[in-house]
Amino acid sequence: MQRILVLGGGFAGLWAAAGAARQRAELAHAADAMEIVLVDRNAYHNIRVRNYEPDLSDVTIPLARVLDPIGVRHLQAEVRGINPARRAVDVAIDSRTETIPYDALVVALGSALVRPPVPGLAQHGFDIDTYAAAKKLGSHLERLPARGDSPASATVVVAGAGFTGIEVATEMPARLRAIGVEAPRVILVDGASEVGATIGDKARPVITQALGALGIETRLGVHVAAVEADRVALTSGETIPCATLIWCAGMHASPLCGALTATPDRLGRVAVDAFMSVEGLSGVFACGDVAWNALDGSHPTVMSCQFARPMGRFAGHNAAALLANAPLLPLKIDWYVTVLDLGAWGALYTAGWDRRVISTGADAKRVKRDINCVRIYPPRSFARDEILAAAAPVIQSPPPQVLSAAAE
Repeated sequence: MQRILVLGGGFAGLWAAAGAARQRAELAHAADAMEIVLVDRNAYHNIRVRNYEPDLSDVTIPLARVLDPIGVRHLQAEVRGINPARRAVDVAIDSRTETIPYDALVVALGSALVRPPVPGLAQHGFDIDTYAAAKKLGSHLERLPARGDSPASATVVVAGAGFTGIEVATEMPARLRAIGVEAPRVILVDGASEVGATIGDKARPVITQALGALGIETRLGVHVAAVEADRVALTSGETIPCATLIWCAGMHASPLCGALTATPDRLGRVAVDAFMSVEGLSGVFACGDVAWNALDGSHPTVMSCQFARPMGRFAGHNAAALLANAPLLPLKIDWYVTVLDLGAWGALYTAGWDRRVISTGADAKRVKRDINCVRIYPPRSFARDEILAAAAPVIQSPPPQVLSAAAE
């Protein structure tokens, strides 16, 4: 039996497994002739981009609901090592280690939050990097009113003013008021001189307007120096009474990617070609946050589900095609959008690498909710044919507003 091994059950890994299953069905390969196995530490797929939201009841999907109908086996285990020379992967299951051989490998182990050795961060900081972490933050916030009316209880400091930090911060005023914090104070801290340093000059004024309308303070050009249970110290010398520090500063690809390349990029990612193949490693594909590809010769893919999902579909399709001696398909993504949630103010919707503003406020918020709650989910029916259809190696059309703007 040939085996396709998919590492990771996030946006790239889930769709890699589904893409492989679709190609297996298209080629009329029986499941007992080409086995597809997905390995993930969790029993669920996390809609990670929604972890900043207050209601987490719909942000996890049991992997079995998606994988069982399409004949993909799920192994709940921790990946410990990748050995391309042996064409095998070491995994930990409970207290034992097993080695799983493969004929084709898809690495989709994703990224993790960078946690620097800031004094007190590990003990007192929160984040939303995982579903478990987001739940922990939610439980902590719910307990804040019981601490009494104090500046520390009412204050949230968000470290990192990139996309994640902005979404966390702008959600926080309404979220705190909803749980009984009457006068919330939210402070966004970043070492850069501007909020959303990478978002561009066209879009940044919209973010600034939203932050002002929501009463969110900023501390720019400084870093968090230390975290205690009831205060945060900044490198500027300022000390802020604060019971909630949320760390959103930086992401890095899984360190296991070190087995795939000696020259990762600054985010720890491995370069792949248009077929999602890792150069010099036969039968090894990589996709999602662990991989990058220059889509138009100059712009590398971004760590986001917008790129992870199609990268996964093509990687899985090509892994199955490789084993069946069928043609591989190159990935080409010809559009790029950014839809940034800005809490009660609305959202910001941009198109293109220059991030032209398409819409803002309530109109952009409707697009954001459609993306977060519909477009990036597997078919809610969990029917085999619908899942396989959604795994087709095609690029999903952009929201209608982008098409309209392009025609103008």
